[in-house]
Amino acid sequence: MLELPEVARIASDLIRFDTTNFGGGDAKGEREAAEYVGAYLESLGLEPEYYEPIPRRTNVMARVAGRDRTKPALVLHGHLDVVPAIAEDWSVDPFAGEIRDGLLWGRGAVDMKNMDAMILTAVAELLRAGEQPERDLVLAFFADEENGGVEGSQLVVRERPEWFAGATEAISEVGGYSIPVGDRSAYLLQVGEKALLWVTLTARGRAGHGSRFHHDNAVTRLAEAVAALGRETWPVELTETSRQLLEGIAEITGDDSGDPDRLAAHTGPAEAFVKSTFRTISNPTGLTAGYKHNVIPDAASATVDIRVLPGTEDAVLAEVQRIVGPDIEIGMFLRDIGLEVPFEGALVEAMVGALEKHDPGVPVLPYLLGAGTDNKALSTIGITGYGFAPLRLPRELDFTGMFHGVDERVPVDALEFGRRVLTDLIRSY
Repeated sequence: MLELPEVARIASDLIRFDTTNFGGGDAKGEREAAEYVGAYLESLGLEPEYYEPIPRRTNVMARVAGRDRTKPALVLHGHLDVVPAIAEDWSVDPFAGEIRDGLLWGRGAVDMKNMDAMILTAVAELLRAGEQPERDLVLAFFADEENGGVEGSQLVVRERPEWFAGATEAISEVGGYSIPVGDRSAYLLQVGEKALLWVTLTARGRAGHGSRFHHDNAVTRLAEAVAALGRETWPVELTETSRQLLEGIAEITGDDSGDPDRLAAHTGPAEAFVKSTFRTISNPTGLTAGYKHNVIPDAASATVDIRVLPGTEDAVLAEVQRIVGPDIEIGMFLRDIGLEVPFEGALVEAMVGALEKHDPGVPVLPYLLGAGTDNKALSTIGITGYGFAPLRLPRELDFTGMFHGVDERVPVDALEFGRRVLTDLIRSY
């Protein structure tokens, strides 16, 4: 039996820490996972620092000295929390870190304990060999990313900005992985993120007995608004990044239709993920109403996850109000910023070059992430972030569909590929 690569063992260990984050401050906490990461960093001769602004919401950081300390530092960061997993829905225990059929299964295998392990073991390879990275590295592992970083990276950048002294760039999750494009493949490198609007919709009416003829029903009014917003197909709006992505897909496939959705259809299992980057997405995610079966309540509310292109936030909110109607109150649970930077520069060239070295001839295309990462918090202190968690994946694996999905899993050989790519990147950049 072949020995399991260290990167897979570390990722499996991290999955076994149940760091479930239910959102809104309700979380099991990252402390044990952070202490595990800290102990690993100590074993490499580093000096980790912890920041726990809220009990059990633990962040950990260590700095690695580079060969050329006149160069700006590079941040490699990940988050240690995960979204909930309903065990009955899974084929395996979501917190067992099981290896089956050459894949690592469990909550966090995709988002993002895989990348946490890749960061740790890439750094370990250099340090154990007596080498140094080209420049200083800041290794940061955050709490609460799955709640927008409210109790994690947002607090860290405000209260511990010295952790990132001298850093100007960062790399993290949701980029650098391969997708099918027609009968070929390409890697997606993330150079932007949508803005996030977590809103509540509230309908009000008149309370009454469930048996009565009753037009002024808050539940009915809310249901109509939620259905209208949930079924809305927002128009395509292409940013410069998305235009470059579509040009790349067209070149690879020979499809000159210019139709964004038709071009996205060439990406196989990634189609829905890619299409979401071209437009606003508004998905209802929760409903709350009523307190007894035969009582019509005077209010009903819903939560909606809205992701918008950078700079369109206010226009989208105005359109949401039009869609749901003037009688529906819109509340804001969380609003953050969108990001987009050019697909160019020394770090981009280095990431593309590292992929080319390990998978020659496969194109690398930029894209705008339909979700968000802790790069948003880092951007508030002047750090430009990219998504680069390199994975060479089987064409048939619906990797993007497993973010927050059931039976999250990643090939062990893809983890080892990512570790090698990251090692070469930090060795040379």
